[in-house]
Amino acid sequence: MDRHRHFPKFYGSTTVSERGQIVIPAQAREELHLEQGVKLMIFGGLGGPGSKGLILMPAETVTEFLEKITERMTRFENALREISEQVDREE
Repeated sequence: MDRHRHFPKFYGSTTVSERGQIVIPAQAREELHLEQGVKLMIFGGLGGPGSKGLILMPAETVTEFLEKITERMTRFENALREISEQVDREE
């Protein structure tokens, strides 16, 4: 079994207020460096149709992830282009 595998951590529960607000537990805010003013993105439906779960992520984390994916896709696209050009030259 992989000793380095990370599992989600449970920080507690919260209640949705009348205004739709929630409080993120202090331990989660501290460990995840969620300071006042941090913009969070909220995702739902990740379990497929009918899924009722939510995932909250700092917008900066989402942006960094998308930048890495875009960079890797560009490298992959360039590699495919090189292979295609090499095959064309060999024909």
